[in-house]
Amino acid sequence: MTFNQLHIPNVDQIYEPNFQAAYESGLASFQRPASKDSPRVLAWLIDVQVDFVFPAPIGRLTVPNALEDTRRTLQWIYQNVHQITQIAASLDTHTPFQIFYPSWWRDSNGKHPAPFTVISAEDVRKGIWQPTTEPVWSIRYLEELEQHGKKQLMIWPFHCMEGTNGRSLVPALSEAIMYHSGARMAQPTYLTKGTIAHTEFYSVVEPEVKYSKHPEGGLNTRFLDMLTQFDLIYIAGQARSHCVLETMRSVMRHFANNPEVIRKLRFLDDCTSSIAGFETQTEAQIAQFVAQGMKLVQSTDAIG
Repeated sequence: MTFNQLHIPNVDQIYEPNFQAAYESGLASFQRPASKDSPRVLAWLIDVQVDFVFPAPIGRLTVPNALEDTRRTLQWIYQNVHQITQIAASLDTHTPFQIFYPSWWRDSNGKHPAPFTVISAEDVRKGIWQPTTEPVWSIRYLEELEQHGKKQLMIWPFHCMEGTNGRSLVPALSEAIMYHSGARMAQPTYLTKGTIAHTEFYSVVEPEVKYSKHPEGGLNTRFLDMLTQFDLIYIAGQARSHCVLETMRSVMRHFANNPEVIRKLRFLDDCTSSIAGFETQTEAQIAQFVAQGMKLVQSTDAIG
């Protein structure tokens, strides 16, 4: 039995990944280096992390069906490992005081908001909620979200905290990435996002509101430029309604005048799910992306 046959069933388990075994198993299946690929294929995995994928109490912000999405993603990687040129994986990463956490806000009695509270600019102007820090930026942030048609500020439970298991990639996925490295002589790309306290970072490549005081507070043009080096770009991850959707929105906006890049996009439809209550608007937006040239595919479809 091969390494991937043994480890795909482990998608629902928390354990220390066996990187040495994964690498050696991948090396044993080596056929050609990724540098020789034609076409060049990128697997872009968005926030496939423990806190989003595992059910509570292990996962702190579980996306419904994410575990099965991840199982299908693993199967897709192992089945297509010799056609996948490179893997890029994002890691949502947070600290205790951030604008979307209860710690940033309080009411007139000093009580912090419960998770999943929505805070509007009008709420702050009326004194319903007050920022515990950065009052000028906080109201500006809310106003910009609303002016630009972004999602309103949602207070999230603490998740993907730096230094916790919840921030980690699903262990079986970490092993799959290591397997790919051995099989293809390829270096993965890891993208940390979400560390800026002053703004949400749904999209992998830009914050909800730009924050010029931080070096990563704008658009990640370096990574977007890297996308153009691939012939096919496959996208999977969590949550479809938030980080995946906003990442795709950033990509579509950036390449609006370069439809050739948009036609390279392959959205793994059965490898990503929405947070409950956001399904309708999410599917409407994805349909618009498809109309612009992005292609919806299944994990069982052939690469192409």
